Amino acid sequence: MKIFHLSDLHIGMNLMNYDLVQDQKYVFDQIIAYAQKENPDVIVIAGDIYDKAVPSAQAVELFDAFISTLSMTLPSCVFMMISGNHDSAPRIDCFRHILSKQKIYMIGQPPQNKEEHIFTVDLKDAYGPVRFYLLPFIKPSMVRPIFEEEGLSYDASMRKLLQREDIDTSIRNVLVSHQFFVPKGSDSSSIERMDSEVCTVGNIDQIYTDILADFDYVALGHIHKPMKVGSETIQYCGTPMPYSLSEAEQEKHIVMIDLQAKGNTHIQYLPLSPLHPIRKLSGTLEELLAQANEDYVSLTLTDDTNIYVADIQKRLRIAFPHVLEMKREYGYQSTYQTISSKEQVADPWTLCSQFLGAMNDEEEQALKDIINIVLEVEA
Repeated sequence: MKIFHLSDLHIGMNLMNYDLVQDQKYVFDQIIAYAQKENPDVIVIAGDIYDKAVPSAQAVELFDAFISTLSMTLPSCVFMMISGNHDSAPRIDCFRHILSKQKIYMIGQPPQNKEEHIFTVDLKDAYGPVRFYLLPFIKPSMVRPIFEEEGLSYDASMRKLLQREDIDTSIRNVLVSHQFFVPKGSDSSSIERMDSEVCTVGNIDQIYTDILADFDYVALGHIHKPMKVGSETIQYCGTPMPYSLSEAEQEKHIVMIDLQAKGNTHIQYLPLSPLHPIRKLSGTLEELLAQANEDYVSLTLTDDTNIYVADIQKRLRIAFPHVLEMKREYGYQSTYQTISSKEQVADPWTLCSQFLGAMNDEEEQALKDIINIVLEVEA
């Protein structure tokens, strides 16, 4: 069984002040071309379909065109999608039962009571059955009614959810999830996170991968950098295109999984190229102007003497119509300031800590909880 693993499309997202609709359409066309060539049996989107809980009409139209084209191109393909922390779960669930009859499974809500379980899709190929577990993004508060326990962590909540499932390990099982997974015993703070991600204070949302042993492949969303999580069969495919300066020069791809007999899984990567790559360029004014392009760029001027050019911003913006920021690297005092499309500020935890001053452990935990709630609402 051949599977395309995608996630974190973030349709409708802006890069600083730039609309990315054409950029997203460009990379979606590449995915469609790969689908025509490889003819996957299943296409998985592991959360964050949209960038906002209430997407614009333009974003919805782009997603509709993307899935409609894939569906017409691959009439026998099964589509499986879950909501991420940026999505509105009820909206993703809309027409869920009708769409499932068209082999399009859009699952927005996780189990919400003791009678409900993780939604599954059963397929079969020459090697036998394959069961897909589709689990949207969860917070402990979402599953509290099931377990009637207060104070459950993300890790404990996920463990309890999976323990309720009667997973038949004699067949092949695939989990689709949108959470922050880390290898057991690893330091979650050492995992590189992108500026385009929403991160919790203290990484309270971390979940250890030892609970995933029953799955032959785990298709993850949430982390924007493509990476394996302690195993070849547990992977974040990352975003299909870069969404922040921290992703400059980062290679993006589709993860293509070939599930053969139980215990025999082959993985390939299908590279995706952005319409406008994100680059960081530095040099003198003349050196930068000589590299003029339409990419999304961060520019650093390195002239070691003062530049008396009244229209320096205008010249650079003409040469680089998609400039994200301009900075000056110098060793003397100057009135030339950083010009950026997005003001750089400290993270909320640092700002609040500096403002409040010394806090005891209880006060620190309360502050972390408040910040995390605000971050979740903003997502």
